[in-house]
Amino acid sequence: MSTASFYDHVRQAVQARVPVALATVVRGDGLGAKLLVLPDVTQGRIGNDDLSRQVEETARGLLADEQSETVGFEVDGGQLDVFIEVFPPAPTLLIFGAVHVAQPLTRFAKQLGFRVVVTDARRVLATVERFPEADEIVVAWPDDALAQIEILPSTFIAILTHDPKFDEPALTGALATEARYIGAVGSRKTNEDRRERLRAAGVDDEHLARLHAPIGLNIGGETPEEMALSILAEMVAVRHGRPGGPLTTAQGPIRGQTVVAAAN
Repeated sequence: MSTASFYDHVRQAVQARVPVALATVVRGDGLGAKLLVLPDVTQGRIGNDDLSRQVEETARGLLADEQSETVGFEVDGGQLDVFIEVFPPAPTLLIFGAVHVAQPLTRFAKQLGFRVVVTDARRVLATVERFPEADEIVVAWPDDALAQIEILPSTFIAILTHDPKFDEPALTGALATEARYIGAVGSRKTNEDRRERLRAAGVDDEHLARLHAPIGLNIGGETPEEMALSILAEMVAVRHGRPGGPLTTAQGPIRGQTVVAAAN
């Protein structure tokens, strides 16, 4: 396969929202050799079959972490450096509850590259007029909405309804998925009571530990826009594996960067 063909495949995968990684030898024997890693198949070859498998496994791990890296692989006679560039699908933000906060949250999330789905059983609220930036609007109860929407590890879920008949079915269903982030509005007391009801309904503590509730970072948000900023900031922090505190007390690099790792 030619270099141009590799990049054509990457472009097609990105357009189809399919996760893809492209590994390229940048130092050592076989300079420029490439391996394309898609969810169910690989194309190309780096070194022998064993080395290609190592590169593939590493690429899949980096793809899950949304992290591009240059990785050193030990080979006979030295080391081979492979740059693994990952192209994860754009994250999806699934919002339960077409409430006021959901409007700026949709707008801000779109500006950050999220695909946004808004769902609510109340047809009068879940409208294109109220959410012109949303990619999809689903008018359905939480159970039905979850059955219609594909939840991937790149999905972020915000439950904003503040009503047990909406938010608890949404939470129960969301916690059973692989969603990257699940958050729910409400005070500390509301969320403690909610956790107890979920436990009584059979949700275990391991699943409840995934729940960000009260949702968002502690920035004192009061307006819908400030609350949306708080929620989205926590999502971005989770996406990049950061605690979300002030940079003045942060340890390590301020921003994400490509690093060199070793693999056997």
